[in-house]
Amino acid sequence: MNAKTEATVRRCHWAQSPLMIEYHDREWGVPVHDDRTLFEFLILEGAQAGLSWETILNKRENYRRAFDRFDPALIARYDKRKVRALLADPGIVRNRLKVASTITNAQAFLALKKELGSFDRYVWQFAGGNPRVNLPRGPRDVPVRTLESDALSKDLKKRGFRFVGSTICYAFMQAVGMVNDHAIDCFRRREITSSD
Repeated sequence: MNAKTEATVRRCHWAQSPLMIEYHDREWGVPVHDDRTLFEFLILEGAQAGLSWETILNKRENYRRAFDRFDPALIARYDKRKVRALLADPGIVRNRLKVASTITNAQAFLALKKELGSFDRYVWQFAGGNPRVNLPRGPRDVPVRTLESDALSKDLKKRGFRFVGSTICYAFMQAVGMVNDHAIDCFRRREITSSD
């Protein structure tokens, strides 16, 4: 985009800083069907609990480095020594429960894949297989949870996942394009909807 176009482009209200604009313009709401990327978003959304998403995006590359590029097979085998190293790493959120949940979630993720073959197929069933397109005029029109995120959260918890409450699950669903919550006047809404 040139400077004139950039000044007139309409985005969702939350895309303010350069980092958030880049994330909004390239990733948020784009349907994801890669198991490892879905796992990464699930872990990052859990890490974000109680923090801003911008904080997590600023630490994203550190998370990728610290957690072996989100390879669940490697993470599932982390031992106490690795946990101590993670808790000493200033590049990530050093919360003992969140670090432990990443390992537990990797184990649950692998068990789910063994049972069902694909995390992608599993998770997208909670959106009916296709992105749900909402019509938010502003931030007040965007829910923080839905019946679908409640169902996903309940099922993930039953399967042993942690840090997967309904609000976290809804943010995950938005991030990976299961839900298109771009504002009706946001330029990305049209781009994503037309590419589905």
